[in-house]
Amino acid sequence: MKPAISYHDDLLRRLKNKKYAVGHLNACLEEGDDGDFLLAIRDVAQVHGGLRELSKKAGLNREHLFRMLSKNGNPRLHNLRQLIAALGFKLSLRPA
Repeated sequence: MKPAISYHDDLLRRLKNKKYAVGHLNACLEEGDDGDFLLAIRDVAQVHGGLRELSKKAGLNREHLFRMLSKNGNPRLHNLRQLIAALGFKLSLRPA
């Protein structure tokens, strides 16, 4: 019998695929829970080079980045845009 893998480990494996990662981030945004969205960004960053690498690419202090991407984080829009761009994505709007 194969050992079971955790949901989170399976999610991290899937997030390596950029298209899946975009879908996951969009789903978290649509759910409306800001904390879940920030944690999703953290998960995507983890599998695409890690938070240290993301902080370098985004030009943000690593400790500040950890606080921003916590469940209770409250990043400024400017910082959020930098993070999204550093991950290779861009924000866009569409009609509701």
